[in-house]
Parts: sequence; C-alpha cells; structure tokens
Amino acid sequence: MQSIRLRILVTCVVVLAAAVVGRQLLPSDEAKRDPVIVGTSDVVTSLDPSGAYDAGSWAMYSNVYQSLLTFKPGGVTPVPDAAQGCRFIGLSLQTYECELRDDLTFSNGRKITGEDVKYSFERMLRINTDVGPQPLFSTLKNVVAKGQKVTFNLSSRDATFPQKVATGAGSIVDQTQYPQKSLREGSSVDGSGPYVLKAYEPGVSARLEPNPKYKGALTKAGGPVVIRYFESSDKLAAAWKARQLDVTHRQLPAKVIADLDPSASGTRVNESESAEIRNLVFNVRPGSPMAKKAVRQAIASVIDRPQVVTSVYHSTVEPLYSLIPQGTLAHNNPFFDVYPKPSAKRAERLLDDAGIETPVSFTLVHRADSGPAQEAAELRRQLDATGLFKVRVVAEDWQVFQKGYAKGQYDAYTIGWIPDFPDPDSFSQPLVGKDSTLHNGYESETVDKLIASTQQYSERARATQDFKSLQREVAKDVPLVPLWQKKDYVLSSQDVNGSQYLADGTGIWRLWELGWI
Repeated sequence: MQSIRLRILVTCVVVLAAAVVGRQLLPSDEAKRDPVIVGTSDVVTSLDPSGAYDAGSWAMYSNVYQSLLTFKPGGVTPVPDAAQGCRFIGLSLQTYECELRDDLTFSNGRKITGEDVKYSFERMLRINTDVGPQPLFSTLKNVVAKGQKVTFNLSSRDATFPQKVATGAGSIVDQTQYPQKSLREGSSVDGSGPYVLKAYEPGVSARLEPNPKYKGALTKAGGPVVIRYFESSDKLAAAWKARQLDVTHRQLPAKVIADLDPSASGTRVNESESAEIRNLVFNVRPGSPMAKKAVRQAIASVIDRPQVVTSVYHSTVEPLYSLIPQGTLAHNNPFFDVYPKPSAKRAERLLDDAGIETPVSFTLVHRADSGPAQEAAELRRQLDATGLFKVRVVAEDWQVFQKGYAKGQYDAYTIGWIPDFPDPDSFSQPLVGKDSTLHNGYESETVDKLIASTQQYSERARATQDFKSLQREVAKDVPLVPLWQKKDYVLSSQDVNGSQYLADGTGIWRLWELGWI
C-alpha cells in the first residue's frame, strides 16, 4: 500500500483472547462513552475501495467494509470473515473458491450475495483508476458466482491470492449503490464492516460508530471513534501536544519521535518493528532524464543513506539497500553490494562511459510535509555537490502528488510503501511488476518471470532464491533506489487501551480494539 502499507512484532507483550468466528458483535459499555479521538496525517483519497491504494484510505476500508478473509492480530495466514471458508481447488493454485456466509447484510439492510462479491472484484478491475488497487490482482482472470459460492479463476499460479483477497482491495460493496463503471461520489458508505460511517468531512474528520449488523471474524464490539486528519505531521504533533487527541498514529515528525520519553506521565508509547519503506522512484519513460540507466545508476552511486537517516530522521529509521526490507523473507542487500559507498567518481565514470552530458538536470517531487521536504533537500544537496546533477525540488499536496506520479509527470519522486500483507510479494509485483502502482514506466521481462515464479510456491521459503534474484535485477536496472525502513509508533493517553493493535503488522487499522480504561 502506498504510504503511500508486516508492521509486525509488536514490542509490547499482548495477551490475545481466542476469537469465536461468526458471532455477532454485541454492544459494550464502551459504546456508551465519548468517542476515542484518533489523529493521523494519512488522509483518505477515496471512500470507494476501487478508487484508492494508500494507507489512509485502506485504514478506513478495514473498518467500514468487509472482505471474504481477514488477518488476526499479528497473523500471516488469512482467516474467514465474510466467508464461511475459502480454499484452492486442486493443486494448480489457479482456482480459488469461497463460500459466502448466508447471514450478512450491508449497513443499509440489504442482504449480501455472491453476486455482490463478483461485482466488487469485476468493478474494481473495470474502473482501473490510476491510483486504485487493481495491480494486486494481475493474475485474476474472472470471477464466477453461484448462489453464495464464489470462484476466482486465475491466469497463473498465485499462492499469495488469499492474502490479497484479505486486503482493502477485496472490500465487498453493494452493487445497487456503487456505479458499475465509475467511482461512487459523496461521503456515503454501504459496507458490512464492524463500523458504519456516520459523518465525514474530507481531509478533516470522520466519525465511526459500531455496526450492529456486523457478523464475521470479530467478537469484540468497539466504541465510537472520531478520526481527525491533518495535512502535515507538524500539525498532527501540535494537536497531540495540545491534548486534542487520545491516540496518534502516522506520521509524527522524526524529531518528535526521537525525543519521546516512554516514561512521561500520561502517555503510552507503543513501538513495533515495521516493514514500511521509502523509495526514490525514477520515471524511466523515453524523454525523461531518467530514461538512461546510467543516470539512475549514477544517482544510486552518490546517495548517502546514513546521512539521510541521521540528519533528516534523527536515526528513527534505518538505511535500506534492497527492495525487500529487513525482517521479511528473502531480504538481501544488492544495492550495498553494487554501490557500497557513496562515490562521485563512480557516478562520473558511469555518465562519461554512457556519453551523457553533465550536469544532468531533473525535477524531484515530494508530498508537501516537513519530513519529505527535508529529505528532498538533503538528496538535492548530495547530488548537486558532485557537480554532476542539478536538482529542482517541488512539493505537491497529496492529492495532486498522487495524480501527478500516476500520469508520469515527474522525473523522480519519493514515496513511502507499507506492505499490503506479510509476504515479500507485496514488495515486488506492486512495485516493479508490469503496470506497477508506481506508474514509472518500468518493465522487465526478467523481473516479471521471477515474480511469476515466486507466486507458484505455497511454501513461501521455496521462493527465496527467486526473490533474491529479483532484487539483484532491480539493483542493476535501478527503476528506484531504496532509502530507508522505519519502526512504527502509536501514542495514546494512558486512559486508552488497545492502541497497539493499530500497528500489528497486518495492515489492518483495528479501531474497534480502542477503549477507555
């Protein structure tokens, strides 16, 4: 998921009660109290699950919509939610079948059928919006619904298909309320998730209340929640310091995180390992300064990640030298192997050998916020200091930024990525596969073959060598440069519990776990 979305291994110890699948949520005392106010700078791009593939939107989807499958806290294997059960048919990993529960209704009261599931997937692929999640389902050939049975026919083996179904991209919508060929406009949502959206002001706030009609994997009813959205991390931090929020998650400024005092009175800090990464992405289309591989390789030769980590992020992130981050199956460090130390001489040699005139001028675009701005300024400083490059930095509002990179308007841009599910496939196919979510024009027959090879193994460890080969190909082609990976932080007042579940590694924002002590 862009952070444009694993956040795993919560460092505080949590005892989880076993859930009984399928029980209807019962009202709790929490629902009678004031809402928990949660602050974030991850705004919602679209309330329609066919229209967005970013962290803020998917956080909303995991609360107001339901997928056939979901993840338990910290889990890596999806479990039934809207489905009674799902399974691959045969050994080919090309036919996946789910039996939909027969007692589900949308929040508007309409019964959910297999046709709604079929419609939801086909609609998402048909609309094919520039910033939508359809690249996740590159192997999906068609969907067949017979009564409550839904069958997904795949064009090739894909052992990761169940994990993809369990994401926000698998959200089930009401076919009578969501247009067949266009996104639904307005602020109304008809889903079957644990919450209903009672009020929504784009970029400002959302009020969620428990959905009494929800039935599925969850057995705990949450209380009302108000989400407040902030256009910058600095404004989020200011609201937190002013005690206007009960919980804050994504993204506080690095300096604020670095100065956190876990022993401070009135504040609970949950820190967890994370697979969130950030990349410098190049537009490799003809006509772009980055179309020539030597230019991209030269930039990769110059970038000093440790300097970015310390000067911009106050060591709250770690340097990353690979497409797949540390802590994830098949991680290696090919960018360190090829470009072990920042070297202007190596960059100059690469450009000279390719007959490229210097300085190479290009535009670097980032989302308007203090962290990305400082990062872009440091990258420009490093590149300009060599005399080989002349970088122009531009900041854009998040909505404008998404549309711009999706249309290939930028020479280069920086962007974060949070995996959709805990598997290295979430860092390969969506980022460097054909028609990737990065929209940078990169295509590689070798990379696509390696991706297809990794997807054929239900025993994921068997895909390790293919993933490592894929990462070496990316380091050679340099469609992007990995910059860093980070930990995840959730801050809450001490009278709120459950905040650790907002960052449990599954990509699901479990607002229903929040409650007053």
